[in-house]
Amino acid sequence: MKYSSDWRDFEIIATGNGEKLERWGNIVLLRPDPQAIWDPSLDFTKYPKIAGHYLRSATGGGAWEWLKQTPDEWTIKYKDMKFIISPMNFKHTGLFPEQAVNWDLVMDVLRNRPNAKVLNLFAYTGGATVACAKAGAHVTHVDASRGMTDVAKRNVNLNNIPFESVRYIVDDVQKFVAREIRRGHKYDAIIMDPPNFGRGANGEVWKLTENLNGLIANCAQLLSDKPLFFLVNNYTASVQPTVIENVLRKNLNGLHYTIQTYEIGLPTAEKLILPCGGSSYVSFL
Repeated sequence: MKYSSDWRDFEIIATGNGEKLERWGNIVLLRPDPQAIWDPSLDFTKYPKIAGHYLRSATGGGAWEWLKQTPDEWTIKYKDMKFIISPMNFKHTGLFPEQAVNWDLVMDVLRNRPNAKVLNLFAYTGGATVACAKAGAHVTHVDASRGMTDVAKRNVNLNNIPFESVRYIVDDVQKFVAREIRRGHKYDAIIMDPPNFGRGANGEVWKLTENLNGLIANCAQLLSDKPLFFLVNNYTASVQPTVIENVLRKNLNGLHYTIQTYEIGLPTAEKLILPCGGSSYVSFL
């Protein structure tokens, strides 16, 4: 298990009964978390500082219940990076703080390779894009959602990153990668956060168990002659971490590398570690 202990603007106060109580800056939210199957250490219903509670619907989805006046969005910091937080319709806030451990990892590598070219796929609101660009990389940010890409642009601007450091692509990831192969483009590092299920910009269907192997095989063709790393994050509980590692090993055959596969999580104020998925990190150094 890997996690960052360096958050100051984010904290998990308590967990249990399928929920997590979090502080984002000075705003406290209560959100679902299916991993937290244990009894909570405090009574959430009596916690006085909760601003918003995301309530699951019995028919799927859910909605926010606002208990205090709360801005539509605000910003938090991780070290020298800033990010926009904005509660969304499906419980998300626009940032996955557990990824901080991976931001630190890739930034350490990229600082030693100025102007490295990084491909960030399923890039969402750009947490990894900001981290890589802050470390001196040129990032191609690809996501099928124009709305999420617009937030990513704002995150990049919030961090005073030069405009030319990031190229934004709103497109189906698989189609974009296929075009890059035809164009002969190469990247020194690749990051991807594939969902279990999704749709591309024009309705293309993505299923992780059916499409990930082919995508990684194609991405292997985009690696430069002296690649740095290939990072794959996995939030699909039904897919074991070693499955992702095996897919990478099958498709990176012939390259010299080392690979780490690990759980990522977040420490809580109650002295637990909340699991938040896993990562496979391939180093070519």
